[in-house]
Amino acid sequence: MYQPKLEKDIRCPLEYGLQIFGGKWKSRIICVLAEKGVLRYSSLRKEMVNITDAVLAATLKELMADQIIERQSYDEIPPRVEYHLTHKGKSVIPILQSICRWSGVYHRENSQSVISQCQKCDYKFKTE
Repeated sequence: MYQPKLEKDIRCPLEYGLQIFGGKWKSRIICVLAEKGVLRYSSLRKEMVNITDAVLAATLKELMADQIIERQSYDEIPPRVEYHLTHKGKSVIPILQSICRWSGVYHRENSQSVISQCQKCDYKFKTE
């Protein structure tokens, strides 16, 4: 597994939070699991459009290391593995929804294009 050459220099709680749920894929995985509850790897992969298996696997490992998601393995044939949010993972949902609301308002002010409503978020854009 990749080991960074330098330790992360986190100087405030915001930086910690952005490290945990920031990036392109982490928030998407959290939102999908928040909506669906429990998913097997293949189902999660289908929900995530345009992600490679290597990136999905690495991102899931990071989220598990940060205790945002949990991996449940069953001793069956064929093997079955399921992923779900932990209590810590569920606690980040309101934060992501707040970011979604903020982004929806200010993206429309600064751009001609409209961001389509995320199907995983309960925030509805207000049409004015």
